[in-house]
Amino acid sequence: QVQLVESGGGLVQAGGSLTLSCAASGSIFSINTMAWYRQAPGKQRELVAAVTSGGSTNYADSVKGRFTISRDNAKNTVYLQMNSLKPEDTAVYYCNAKGLYSSSARYGMDYWGKGTQVTVSS
Repeated sequence: QVQLVESGGGLVQAGGSLTLSCAASGSIFSINTMAWYRQAPGKQRELVAAVTSGGSTNYADSVKGRFTISRDNAKNTVYLQMNSLKPEDTAVYYCNAKGLYSSSARYGMDYWGKGTQVTVSS
């Protein structure tokens, strides 16, 4: 069974930094895109950043220049380095894998982690 497990969330003061990690486990052959989404209370889930297997990235305008997404294909792990954090970055951050090919399914599937809380105090 494929699982995505996030780690690294927590409480930080405004201006601080955090690094989130997400490891995909299972009999995985490849993953097309790995991404981070976030959902703040009362708001819709939104894309924060994504990275393809080839290393192409895209970011939400609100985090450009502050957040950096990276991945280790050999470890099926994606990271999100978050700098200059703001109170409005407070949310549950979810890891997403799109086009994940494994022995568990015939086709590429999308998977989600359970989320990790990031709280930025002012």
